[in-house]
Amino acid sequence: MNWKAKTLLHKGTPRIAVYFEKNTEYIARIKTFEDARWSPNNKYWHLPDTEANRLHFKLPLAHTLVPNVEGIASIATFKHYLLSKRYSANTINTYSEALKSFLTFCNTKAVKDITNEDVILYNNDYILKHNLSSSYQNQIVNAIKLYFKIVKDTAIEIDKIHRPKREKVLPNVLSKEEVKAIISAPTNQKHKTMLSLIYSCGLRCGELLALQPHHIDSKRNIVLLKNSKGKKIELFR
Repeated sequence: MNWKAKTLLHKGTPRIAVYFEKNTEYIARIKTFEDARWSPNNKYWHLPDTEANRLHFKLPLAHTLVPNVEGIASIATFKHYLLSKRYSANTINTYSEALKSFLTFCNTKAVKDITNEDVILYNNDYILKHNLSSSYQNQIVNAIKLYFKIVKDTAIEIDKIHRPKREKVLPNVLSKEEVKAIISAPTNQKHKTMLSLIYSCGLRCGELLALQPHHIDSKRNIVLLKNSKGKKIELFR
């Protein structure tokens, strides 16, 4: 009887999914594993992602799924470069993790030997295989392009790294009544003001929290936003 197993995130938690046709013997055996559960929506059994379970189901051990020594050093160099360019802490973390994912996939190669073909293989055998979003793929492309710009000895042709097509998703537009209901919901005046500012000026949460009273010019109906995304200064009327 055929079965297969793979690691995945089940409701945000690392688990091992096991797939097999309905069979009373297999069901009885998998129930002997601690915290084994059946997912009726996904049609698989899943259990904790532990080294013992990985060994039992012949999956790679977690400690082997890391970049090689050169890759780890490359990520550290990349972080120093991003810091020197004054990228935000969030962007540095996002790009570093994206590069780490790619270099983990290519951990059998030296950095100088990584080619555009490896990028395509990564897209097909990792991103598409695990149904990861096009926005995540785009983050990987950003990190790869930026990193290989600072690598002198490389086989990568940066201009030939392709991006995924943008997903065409219709926005969820709230009606006027729904917006009024959301803004009117808080009884606290401060919270109501915060919601009104976020909606009227299109602010991010961090931008809202950074606002100071002197940033608001009530005479000219202007809100001055300093250090917004990209360290820009913006005006809202």
